[in-house]
Amino acid sequence: MRIGLGVDFHPFAKDRPLYLGGIKIDYPEGLAGHSDADVLTHAICDAILGAAGLEDIGKHFPDDDRRFKDISSLKLLEEVIRMVEAKGYRIINIDAVIIADRPRLGPYYQAMRHKISAVSGIPIEAISIKAKRTEGLGLIGEGKGIAAIANALIEEK
Repeated sequence: MRIGLGVDFHPFAKDRPLYLGGIKIDYPEGLAGHSDADVLTHAICDAILGAAGLEDIGKHFPDDDRRFKDISSLKLLEEVIRMVEAKGYRIINIDAVIIADRPRLGPYYQAMRHKISAVSGIPIEAISIKAKRTEGLGLIGEGKGIAAIANALIEEK
């Protein structure tokens, strides 16, 4: 068994939709980024890649490559799953935390879990998503962005 850790963060940006875990969140701002800037899915991708010793999403999906401009991070997750499976691993579970003072995300957890499960083939009961607030501390507490942290446990097939 191997474990990986992924972390991602993006600042808020006007005139962009907000996606987390592949779900469009009802909020007036999105996140700045080359892709859809889905920090949760990016952190999950990095955790899976790290567990398999495959570096990070920046290596595989660079932000100077036009093919990835505004791409759904779920497409990146699909490719990450293919890479890890090709290396002879299967994913046991994902545990992730979104760090955001706004918006409130509790109502979206189940939809995020279902979406990630559907795209990745990971059983929904093996995917945990939750959110924590900074209670006004730091850049996230000041409402300047969102971060996510994820762990992935994998094993050889």
